[in-house]
Amino acid sequence: MSPVLWALVALPVTCGVLLLAAGRTLDRWAPAAAVTVAIASLGLAVTAAVRHPAVEAPLLDGLPVRLGVDGLSGVLVVTVTAVTLAVLLFSTAEFAADEARARFFGLMLLFAGSMLVTVTATTLPTLLMGWEVMGATSWALIGYWWREPVRTAAAQTAFLVTRTADLGLYLAAGAALAAAPGPLSLDTLDDTGEPWLSFVTAGILLAAFGKSAQLPFSFWLSRAMQGPSPVSALLHSAAMVVAGAYLLLRTGTLLDASGWGADTAAWVGAVTAVALGLVAVAQTDLKQLLAASTCAQIGFMVLAAGVGASTGGALQLMAHAAAKSLLFMVAGAWLTSWGTQQLTELRGVARSQRSVGVICTVGALSLAGLPPLSLWAAKDVLLAGALEDGGGLYAVGLGAAVLSAVYSVKILWYVWRRTPAAEVERRRRTPASAVHRWPPVPKSAVEERLPIPSGAVPPLALLALACAALTPLAFPPVRDALTDYLGLGPQPDPHAWEFAVSGLVALIAAALAWAWPWGGRTLAPPWTRRLCREWLRLERAAHVLLVSPTLGLARAAAAFDDRVLDRAVNASGSGALVLARWTNRFVEGAVDGAVDGLAAATRRLGRWARRPQTGQLHQYLAQAVAAFSLIAVVLVLVR
Repeated sequence: MSPVLWALVALPVTCGVLLLAAGRTLDRWAPAAAVTVAIASLGLAVTAAVRHPAVEAPLLDGLPVRLGVDGLSGVLVVTVTAVTLAVLLFSTAEFAADEARARFFGLMLLFAGSMLVTVTATTLPTLLMGWEVMGATSWALIGYWWREPVRTAAAQTAFLVTRTADLGLYLAAGAALAAAPGPLSLDTLDDTGEPWLSFVTAGILLAAFGKSAQLPFSFWLSRAMQGPSPVSALLHSAAMVVAGAYLLLRTGTLLDASGWGADTAAWVGAVTAVALGLVAVAQTDLKQLLAASTCAQIGFMVLAAGVGASTGGALQLMAHAAAKSLLFMVAGAWLTSWGTQQLTELRGVARSQRSVGVICTVGALSLAGLPPLSLWAAKDVLLAGALEDGGGLYAVGLGAAVLSAVYSVKILWYVWRRTPAAEVERRRRTPASAVHRWPPVPKSAVEERLPIPSGAVPPLALLALACAALTPLAFPPVRDALTDYLGLGPQPDPHAWEFAVSGLVALIAAALAWAWPWGGRTLAPPWTRRLCREWLRLERAAHVLLVSPTLGLARAAAAFDDRVLDRAVNASGSGALVLARWTNRFVEGAVDGAVDGLAAATRRLGRWARRPQTGQLHQYLAQAVAAFSLIAVVLVLVR
């Protein structure tokens, strides 16, 4: 029994529930309480990552609640709690005092606690409990501004898509139970026999692809951008969307044992990295670009799980968490300050707010995979596994890395580009309040662009520092120590030329992207640009292939119910009433008459039978003589 691990998951969950239950009465104290809990959680996470505690509690017969911290989950708990702390620090400065802050910070803590349960779970039932709460709280956070229908609709889309994919976990748990009843430990799923092994693998892959927004489920992440930027900074950088990739890294032996799961994961991750990289390049909305790049970058983690490069996958996860949470928070700061997320409207914003502009540059260059920042080195460690698995995967991964450089530099091209004089004049005449902004600000307060709160800069600076500080983890001897900590066997070892090639390719791609006139012509046909800007029309395809047929089937079933079943039931009831009336009129009368006649005959027989009963002895003697005489006559006649 380890109180550290229980406290790690219970502290944010308990505080989050208390803030939600208290409501607006604790709005004033919610930010300080949430940050305090986040600091304590980070300390507990570091302690758990060092000590590797494990706990167990009874739940169902043969299915206990089991939590444990090992190498991979140790990396995750520290990453999740560190990013949670940075995001909550940023949110204390970002959210106005009139906001429902207790609800926001309560949901953030509850989400963080459920994510910690998910990554420390060692059995499928425990994983499912954390997974479900994580999905529910993500829905509430994306739809935080519930008074706006577009935001609640986006939350419902994200929830329904991920919820559909989550059914894969139930499929996996059911197949594992059918194969061998037991605690359903994640580390022993590969011992499942066929055909159940294939069902378990398929369920795990389905759930992981859905939660991590991999193809064909990627479009839900686009809709999720309707949520507050701090929500995106946590959920869509280091928490919810990496849960699927973490699950695949955790169950790598299962993917290998299935014979097909590893290849499926590798190719889905690689194709997602390229396809959503193209989507990111085509975006003109900053948060949409970051969302598409999240799908692409997590594709690298899924690729790592497929090729067995778990060390590279863990490095990619940590480096991506630092860079992407940083960029999402920068996008939120500029949205609050300038009232827009459009890159064309943000032209020159880094020049007017240089501290945030420099921080954004560090995050974007890390996302671009430029040396010496962390994502450059992490990507090469996992691509080394792809190279060992086959040249095709490596080529696709390198192409996705080129796209990473392009869409990252596109951000910098806009935010550092000098604003044309005509645009400056238009902005001067158009106050920021004319653009949709959230949180809403009174018109009198926004005649000029609002400054970014000073309290929002320190957490951004810490994340920018992490983008560079994580780089040594990808090189020996620190990488070898990390591999030992993760408890892994021999891992793919990238050569020096691989680092040089990827760095050079990223630099060339970045230079070309910087020289490209983004506001002018493009080489791609218009239909290709529209397709990529609309996220490959995946949501429309889902509506055509799934939603519309399902709704059509539901309407047909409703019509069948109304026009056939309902009428049949009504006709059956009417027929029953007619039969009852006929029965009452004819059959009931005949039966009643027969019963009455029998009763009358019985009464008459009774009266006749009572007549000889006079009580006089000589009459009984005469009756006996007459009876015996009759009997004698009958006997004589019969003979």
